[in-house]
Amino acid sequence: MSETVLITGCSSGIGRVAAHAFLADGWTVYATARNVEALADLEAAGARTARLDVTADADVERVVDRILEEQGRLDCLINNAGFGQLGPVEDVPIEKVLEQYDVNTVGPQRLIRAVLPHMRAQGSGTIVNVTSITDRFPIAGMGAYNGSKSALATVSETLRQEVRDFGIDVVVIEPTVVSTALYDRIREELVDVDHDTAYTDLYELHELLHTVKSGGLGIASPEDVARAMLEAANSDDPRRRYTVGWTGKVAALVASVVPEPWRTPLLAAGVRAATSRPGKRLLQWWFTRNHRADRPDLSESAATERRRQRRRR
Repeated sequence: MSETVLITGCSSGIGRVAAHAFLADGWTVYATARNVEALADLEAAGARTARLDVTADADVERVVDRILEEQGRLDCLINNAGFGQLGPVEDVPIEKVLEQYDVNTVGPQRLIRAVLPHMRAQGSGTIVNVTSITDRFPIAGMGAYNGSKSALATVSETLRQEVRDFGIDVVVIEPTVVSTALYDRIREELVDVDHDTAYTDLYELHELLHTVKSGGLGIASPEDVARAMLEAANSDDPRRRYTVGWTGKVAALVASVVPEPWRTPLLAAGVRAATSRPGKRLLQWWFTRNHRADRPDLSESAATERRRQRRRR
């Protein structure tokens, strides 16, 4: 009997690619999203699909109950659903801050609380939480998003200590900038925020983010993130953190070696450089150079040695 995974946020981007990757690797996949109609191609590919709003307790209970009724177990939970509320702390209304935390931080905890009793009973399971490299290297103009992802990372570290004796692994996936349509919503969220002219440079900088979805130098792909998820789910002893993308790995290294008192001036200098006229031109060029044409199809590597060595619970 194949292992079972529940993935949230599968209507596009990382979640959609991850669902296809797990299907190709022989998993029984429950792909979920708020808009279940957007999951038609995943259903056609063999995934079980369901409507799931991670902010709705009833949705969470219904989906988890269905999985347990149909499969009798759940081997992996991937908390991928999320969005980015950008804007300076002063400008973002509290209701939008609360929405950001409800989706990015509280939502995963709803799923975790629902699946943990069953994972404890079966004596195994893997919980994968998608955070961000901004947990370790926060960037100005992203306070609500940075905070929500940092909180989820801290919850993950805490949970790991609590469930280690039950055979349950807790993994954090830290993507750097990823080429997905997420940035279309980021632009929409920015439009809904009153722009104080004191932060004009930050808004202009974040406006460039919509070009990230085309890929480019240093930009990770959804396939990159899906590989990390699959590696963690298939491992008998997964790493605590998987940092995806070389720019994220550089940022994590810098964060680990630069003394904390130096980080704020260093980051401030980086923002000033990025928001200068030459900096903006460089970022525009950087983000729009697309070098993803030769990326291998993730599905072609489905029959891997990892699959044969996968933990059988």
